[in-house]
Amino acid sequence: MEIGTDAPDFPTALRAAVRQAPDVIVVGEMRDAESMRIAVAAAETEHLVLSTLHTTDVATTVARISDSFAPERQNTIRQELAIGLAAVLTQILLPSKRGGRFPAAELLMLGYGARQHIRRNMLQHLHQEIAITKKKGSFSLEDSLLSLINQEHIEREDALLCATHPDDVEILLRDNPRSL
Repeated sequence: MEIGTDAPDFPTALRAAVRQAPDVIVVGEMRDAESMRIAVAAAETEHLVLSTLHTTDVATTVARISDSFAPERQNTIRQELAIGLAAVLTQILLPSKRGGRFPAAELLMLGYGARQHIRRNMLQHLHQEIAITKKKGSFSLEDSLLSLINQEHIEREDALLCATHPDDVEILLRDNPRSL
């Protein structure tokens, strides 16, 4: 689907793409509520939807999507997100010790608890869900930062500045003598 050739705008192109029953839909950056609504609806119908959004952690990502809608629609969107999301991955870029940048990430594989927190708009608990779902593949930004410090890709100070929960990084560093 090409905007301008096959469709006049992004929402129209996205709706047309969903009708073609693809296995995967790559949305790119979700910039408006209409595109977000269509992407969430496609995910609810078991399409694999990949998209980007400028956020720094899992809770902010979910909040950004729901907050893009009118207040009377936000609860409905959170219900739909709780059904349609399989995972939320966030990434930040940090200065590398050797020049350039290095990515640090956070991944939440959604389980029952995370879905309930999204439904109830208790997004502050999503960080705890990462720890609960580690066996499913979830990992925190702090875990990622610790790994990058241990591999000597980034400086400890940069990790602490970029961490969403710097106290957690300090604890991980203290409990992991290899990081000191």
